Amino acid sequence: MRVTTGDQAGAQAVSAAEGDWGQPGRPEKPAPDGGPARARNLGLVLALISAFAFGGSGVAAKPLISAGLEPLQVTWLRVAGAALVMLPVTWRHRRLLLRRPALLLGFGLLAVAGVQACYFAALSRIPVGVALLIEYLAPALVLGWVRFVQRKPVTRAAAVGVVLAVGGLACVVEVWSGLSFDPVGLVLALGAACCQVGYFVLSDHGSEGEDAADPLGVIAYGLLIGAVLLTVVARPWEMDWAVLGGSTDMAGTRVPAVLLLGWIVLIATVLAYLTGILSVRRLSPQVAGVVACLEAVIATVLAWVLLDEHLTAPQTVGGAVVLAGAFIAQSATPKGDGAEGADGSVAGGSSVDAPTPDRTSYR
Repeated sequence: MRVTTGDQAGAQAVSAAEGDWGQPGRPEKPAPDGGPARARNLGLVLALISAFAFGGSGVAAKPLISAGLEPLQVTWLRVAGAALVMLPVTWRHRRLLLRRPALLLGFGLLAVAGVQACYFAALSRIPVGVALLIEYLAPALVLGWVRFVQRKPVTRAAAVGVVLAVGGLACVVEVWSGLSFDPVGLVLALGAACCQVGYFVLSDHGSEGEDAADPLGVIAYGLLIGAVLLTVVARPWEMDWAVLGGSTDMAGTRVPAVLLLGWIVLIATVLAYLTGILSVRRLSPQVAGVVACLEAVIATVLAWVLLDEHLTAPQTVGGAVVLAGAFIAQSATPKGDGAEGADGSVAGGSSVDAPTPDRTSYR
């Protein structure tokens, strides 16, 4: 919290380095693993793994928070622990720091520290459901960026998929349970969404051209930079470290705190970021953002099973709508040109893919 990955829906990467791929009379940009369909399918699988891994972070973190740790302290443990695990990768890709310093700084600042800091700060002022809904406006913001800033056509189906996903998410988080919130909290949650958009765009730039940054190196440095930045906010020196040596309660079952921390670090962070970045390499940011919405659904289901936090009828319906939106967006592959051809392009000209990022935003 890609994110989303988040997840995907539509066309080739957007940047000067991309040139004329996908334009009328030009060849399609080669898919990473041979064939657009295969690449999209693999990307979707990776995105779902990423969403599942990220979705499980809250279920593992909640018992630690209930045991006495602050939310930001758990976040710092997550990021710093993952950065420590990835140190060998950081050393192996040490030249990346000189080649792509702006990318790495932006990745650590936005994708890691920015999203999480804004999200937790928002939670201190507005309801969780409202904060989540605003944060998951990122897919719609990416779509708006592609259509109105980059002035590139997008498919109508992709737009419908995003609308369905966001609308379904409103039911999943039951946003109507908290309709009053202060402006500062709203701005902070929107800041988290904007950080996710930056995350998507940065991931795309990191995958372009022959000098593309290795995703493992980007993850490793992003976590390291994020850990340093979060240290200032989380103040780990004030943390009750004894909590990690005991056990926590998970729906009546005692679970070692260190086991939950291991899940958060290795699965919900290292694996989640890696699969997220690899998925968006094969999917467009619109789809990456839509699939990222599944994180909220997965988190709710896991909380139902592991924490005995049951789904309500609106949440169940909302989850189905989110899945439908993700499927529609994933199935919307732009082809050809025209005002609105068989592919459902919203605008004239050939449909071009948005930045191809990496979800997995981030919570």
